[in-house]
Amino acid sequence: MSATPATADHLDREVFADYLTRTRWFSGKGRTFAVTRIRVLGEVPGRVEGSPRVLIHLVEVTYADPGGTGTERELYQVPLAFYVHPQGRLDHAFIGWWEDPELGWVHAYDAVHDREAMACWLRSFESAPEGEGPLSFHRVPGHQLDTGAHSSPFSGEQSNSSVAFGEDALMKVFRKVTPGVNPDIEIHKVLTELGSDHVAALYGWVESSFADEPSGAGDPTGAADGEEPVMHLAMLQQFLRTATDGWDMALASVRSLLGTPELHATESGGDFAPEATRLGEAVADVHRQLAASFPTETRGPEAAVALAAAMNERLDRALAVVPDLAVHAERLRALFARVAGLGGLEVQRIHGDLHLGQTLRTAKGWKIVDFEGEPAKPLAERTLPDSPWRDVAGMLRSFDYAPRSVEHSQPGGEGDAELTDLRRLRAGEWAHRNRNHFLVAYGGDLTVEQRVLLDAYVADKAVYETVYEARNRPGWLSIPLEALAQIGA
Repeated sequence: MSATPATADHLDREVFADYLTRTRWFSGKGRTFAVTRIRVLGEVPGRVEGSPRVLIHLVEVTYADPGGTGTERELYQVPLAFYVHPQGRLDHAFIGWWEDPELGWVHAYDAVHDREAMACWLRSFESAPEGEGPLSFHRVPGHQLDTGAHSSPFSGEQSNSSVAFGEDALMKVFRKVTPGVNPDIEIHKVLTELGSDHVAALYGWVESSFADEPSGAGDPTGAADGEEPVMHLAMLQQFLRTATDGWDMALASVRSLLGTPELHATESGGDFAPEATRLGEAVADVHRQLAASFPTETRGPEAAVALAAAMNERLDRALAVVPDLAVHAERLRALFARVAGLGGLEVQRIHGDLHLGQTLRTAKGWKIVDFEGEPAKPLAERTLPDSPWRDVAGMLRSFDYAPRSVEHSQPGGEGDAELTDLRRLRAGEWAHRNRNHFLVAYGGDLTVEQRVLLDAYVADKAVYETVYEARNRPGWLSIPLEALAQIGA
């Protein structure tokens, strides 16, 4: 049963606007915005004597420059822990103090940073009846939670907030939220129930069901007509405490190689090729599991034409930002024309934003994480079927970036042209070797059509990278430009 969340008119919107700009996860920094509404979704029910009250607030942000991201309105989740007296241990998470209609004067803190508040969340997964109340805590059978585990928030995250509960579980709190089913929860639930070895098992999730009434123009994607609205707020999953980030592993391998550049990549003690092979097998397994669990589709020639047109359009926009792309434009358009000539496309549910940073190496093999898709895309687009070769292309570009990023950041070699050239050679060997091992393990011998599609997705990704680097790291622009020079050459 949906319910309209209560509008919190007593709250100062400027206090919340100031807090958003101080966080890492607010995507509107640098844009002109206003907090246009604050609503209370509900209270986290797992409170015991001595615990703070924890209320989940939904903060509506409206932009004065809607052309920035194509979005005029965004919704952010800000869970608050309320205390009567100041809590010095939480000064870093202090949001403000005000008079609450029910509680009187309170000091409000971001609940993610408060152990007492997070303990309420964890207890709610065990004690709160599913589907009752404004907040619904759902459990996936098969794991006994340690409700006494202390919480520890992760630092440095860009778009969400994650909290570890001892060595037992990890909760990801979605900060920018959208009405609809979150693909990270949807896919993890399916793969967990299948017993997949390549994801961290889903233990549960939190959702809110309510009638969204936007205060202004630009309603974000919500439920379709006739559907019960739902908003996913958080997911609880297995904590892979001893796992190593795939990107960090790749960088360590590259540093080992470039530290002794007289050795070939095959001779390096940190050779990554066996891991690239295992990772290719893991991604292939996940794609097969997704194809077996979600609808697949064979699209006709018109889909290939539309894909090529979209790639050409992105190239046109990139050319306006990166003039150096012009020397590659003719070759890229010829490649995209070959895509337009394909007989059709096979599509399914995919990861949507796959790269080495979305992988974890555990003692039991590779795990794939963060199935939310590209954060900049609307939720409705992120859940659509797509070509699995898009995921493969993202991983191949990541294998190219790892050695180039180390090469750009590694000191030494200035004035020694021979050493610089040797390191560049070894970096290229590393990228080529690991791309090949990953691709062979993923798909074996590719057909001509598959190779055309993969090359086009790689080129499309590299075109995107040129725009990103031109705007954020001009010194790294050569990385995607050099990759584009090799495509179709």
